[in-house]
Amino acid sequence: MIDLFETTILEKEKIKMKNPILIEGLPGIGLVGKIAADHMIAELRATKVADIISPHFPHQVIMQKNGVMRMIKNRLFHVKGKKNDLLILVGDVQAVTSEAQYEVTGKMLDYAQKKGVKFIITLGGYGTGRVHPTPRIFGIVSHKHLVEQYKKFGIIFGESKGSIIGAAGLLLGLGKTRGMEGLCIMGETHGGFVDPKSAQGVLESLSKILEIKVDTKKLDSRAKESEAFAKKMEKEAMAAKGMGMEPGKHDLSYIR
Repeated sequence: MIDLFETTILEKEKIKMKNPILIEGLPGIGLVGKIAADHMIAELRATKVADIISPHFPHQVIMQKNGVMRMIKNRLFHVKGKKNDLLILVGDVQAVTSEAQYEVTGKMLDYAQKKGVKFIITLGGYGTGRVHPTPRIFGIVSHKHLVEQYKKFGIIFGESKGSIIGAAGLLLGLGKTRGMEGLCIMGETHGGFVDPKSAQGVLESLSKILEIKVDTKKLDSRAKESEAFAKKMEKEAMAAKGMGMEPGKHDLSYIR
């Protein structure tokens, strides 16, 4: 039964996991984390194990192509691995207030700990306000000793600035208070557009870390279309600025 006053995790399937790692890819800047995680689920044929329903999600339902509505929700998928099983968190939205983020994240960590999760990897975009032909991959970790461990995968540490907003940051922060370790992988992105190219870079780094193969070729065409659109919008913004118009100023030096 769904609790009307707090987040509820509805398990579809009871599973036992081996050395599980929690991977988060909820919607955020450029949808970088979401695209990467959704693509990973599809390519690895992950099994859905739970739905997450919460009064902290927007008060609406989604209309589907078959004419039937469904609740807005987050979802958990399971991938069986040789060394580590993966518990992948994806979804339609994130919680909409700070208090809500803490409640939803707390429930997610409760569930993850029951499954034996000790390490968390969150995925997202690092907004710069510029188009990047070859996005760099930044990282931040929960504990200092992890920096050297993940530098060897081409992840840049110490250059990203600002805050990590939402689940990508809070899962690491609250997870640390529970004795868990974690890594956030951030793909450089404009911030104003959906960015499959940045997601591709994030996913390639993640695949190396996990020692798994995930085909990212299907993201190539989406990346080219998105890059062309972003460049067009950037030119229009520069033209507007040259005419004395303000295309808009936003602080994008954070990720979600």
